[in-house]
Amino acid sequence: MTHSPASQQYKEKQAGDLQPGDFVFPPGDGPAEEVRGVEVQNDDYGVPALVLVTTVDGRTVRIAVGSNVPVGDPDSSTSAGPETGTPAADAVVVPPPPEAPPAHTGPTAEEMALIPQPDGTPEAVVRAAAAGHQGKSGVQVLAERLAKGINTKSGSCLRDLSDLAFDLCIVHRDPDHALAVADLLNVLPFDGNLDRWASIERALALSSFICREAGQRDRASVYEKLLRAPESQEEDPFKALINARVRQRGLNEPNLYDKEIFRAIDNGNSEAEREWRFLRLESLLFLRAHGGSQTIDEEELGRRIGNELEAVRA
Repeated sequence: MTHSPASQQYKEKQAGDLQPGDFVFPPGDGPAEEVRGVEVQNDDYGVPALVLVTTVDGRTVRIAVGSNVPVGDPDSSTSAGPETGTPAADAVVVPPPPEAPPAHTGPTAEEMALIPQPDGTPEAVVRAAAAGHQGKSGVQVLAERLAKGINTKSGSCLRDLSDLAFDLCIVHRDPDHALAVADLLNVLPFDGNLDRWASIERALALSSFICREAGQRDRASVYEKLLRAPESQEEDPFKALINARVRQRGLNEPNLYDKEIFRAIDNGNSEAEREWRFLRLESLLFLRAHGGSQTIDEEELGRRIGNELEAVRA
């Protein structure tokens, strides 16, 4: 029998105090459902803003932090909840995702074979790359530092390698040696360390660009698959879905340093403008390696990359 709101027994609990095993009444007049998991999401300033509650029945309830939620006991799971139209403030039910977004599979062993083995030791690769650029201080400083010994566990070493690859390709128009240096990074797996991965990610995006410009689309595709490796690491379907949405938002609204570039132009600071444009170019290369976004397609990315290359090489 359905109980009227007046006869329904329930109490309220603050959203932040909910725990697995509690019984919560979702908005509407349905029965209370047992809480399976609780996750708190922060806003962009690191302050708790949203409580995500999943129930054993697969429902997801989003509740603003600080809101009170009607809760009951196990017996209330068979009774109607509070009166329709009086749910906890800011509580919204969203359909549970049937599954996570399709995982991006990495390249096969056959595809990985498209990346050639280094010609000698990593240090020898660096020395060979720098040999054709005598007198170029940027290249020589990086090469001398790296030639003393390359430690792929060192974040600073990985950054030097990616900087050298970019300098060779973008500044000195030497894509072949740039790709050889980048490949020292490209074969390193994602280990969960995002700081180290940032340098590998830069190298993969650059390598994809070099190969696509050279007509080596199959090899470029290998780099692009490797670049997306972190996207398949999350095993929890709900978290994977949330991560995918956040990632897509980042792709749709990339930081292209417009304000910084315009400020440098207004101040007549050509060196600062060039440095900001270099960062914009990196962002565009990453977007292109990712296949574009919902706001900037590959054709437009190609045009913008060409503009930035011309600007930083001027």
